[in-house]
Amino acid sequence: SPGGDLGAKKKKKKQKRKKEKPNSGGTKSDSASDSQEIKIQQPSKNPAIPMQKLQDIQRAMELLSACQGPAKNIDEATKRKYQFWDTQPVPKLNEVITSHGAIEPDKDNVRLEPYSLPQGFMWDTLDLSNAEVLKELYTLLNENYVEDDDNMFRFDYSPEFLLWALRPPGWLPQWHCGVRVSSNKKLVGFISAIPANIRIYDRGEGAMPESREMDASKVDKIVFNLIINFISRYWHRSLNPRKLVEVKFSHLSRNMTLQRTMKLYRLPDATKTSGLRPMEQKDTKAVQELINTYLKQFNLAPVMDEEEVAHWFLPRDHIIDTFVVEGSSGILTDFLSFYTLPSTVMHHPVHKSLKAAYSFYNIHTETPLLDLMNDALIIAKLKGFDVFNALDLMENKTFLEKLKFGIGDGNLQYYLYNWRCPGMESEKVREKKR
Repeated sequence: SPGGDLGAKKKKKKQKRKKEKPNSGGTKSDSASDSQEIKIQQPSKNPAIPMQKLQDIQRAMELLSACQGPAKNIDEATKRKYQFWDTQPVPKLNEVITSHGAIEPDKDNVRLEPYSLPQGFMWDTLDLSNAEVLKELYTLLNENYVEDDDNMFRFDYSPEFLLWALRPPGWLPQWHCGVRVSSNKKLVGFISAIPANIRIYDRGEGAMPESREMDASKVDKIVFNLIINFISRYWHRSLNPRKLVEVKFSHLSRNMTLQRTMKLYRLPDATKTSGLRPMEQKDTKAVQELINTYLKQFNLAPVMDEEEVAHWFLPRDHIIDTFVVEGSSGILTDFLSFYTLPSTVMHHPVHKSLKAAYSFYNIHTETPLLDLMNDALIIAKLKGFDVFNALDLMENKTFLEKLKFGIGDGNLQYYLYNWRCPGMESEKVREKKR
């Protein structure tokens, strides 16, 4: 990109490890799950071990293997075994698909009871209307939900953001699943889902839950593992270059000074698009029509009703910003939106938080998308954001490099449960990401 490497998420550096001594069990940095190998005798060879005990040990092994982390690429993923997904109605990673439709028909014998957790843990439906429970969830994520492999940044979901993201129209309390320690009731894991009407190619739409996995102790890996289906890459646009360099989110490109970099990423003090203003309640119906009409060109996209549009897009301080373009005739022609998700900066003497804007939905019919997104950057800068993030889906690739975004090292993966369809490029995907 024109800005070189600045604005791109910092690349992981290879660290030299000390040579291991024989029978040392690994280096100090190795976790037990990475360095220990557990062997279990078959029941026929050791009949004294009860079957329940063997099942408990197997679950523990699954937890330990989950700590290895996700596959780095599709080739690595195809070589791994997925004990959960191998039993589920999902396409295989290397499967060539040409048809559309359900993998398995509807069943009458769907399991109604939750799967058991390892001894010492218990399921709990979280009541997020309870301030204490909401605070527990916030603390769990704030202290444990790390966004990078080097443990330098942690997502800081505010309680208000969590309510916005987890309780859209149609939400169900039983979809807010917590995992607690049985002895002291400490919350150590969380997995959730929200309803959404999703259109896949031209096959109509149906209500399907969008799932969001958040955990502290890897317990959730028993019930939820990711498979790669559709992949989008994150891009980052620097708004506060000095701070991003200081916290090591970004680094200076070769032969670039900080002053030259700050000049490169400088933005105007005012937006360019005429008629641009914050969205209001009265705009909801027009915004809904803009969204659903515009999204018809994509193969994977939501279909929203008016209530959903009001929930997701009406501006909320420190959560979601939406600006519409109103023409001279009073008709809305375009809109832009981004949500707020700061991160805690770990181990820095000065900076404690990184304020990030995430591109949400940007619909254009008259205003060039490049101009619309440039205005989004200006607004975010004026509101004090440090970085603006966007995925390379929809038409975003047409403006990313032109507006000096740098490619990051984070991917967003989409997957569909019990549905088979041909693969699609990221340009044909528009899905909600929070």
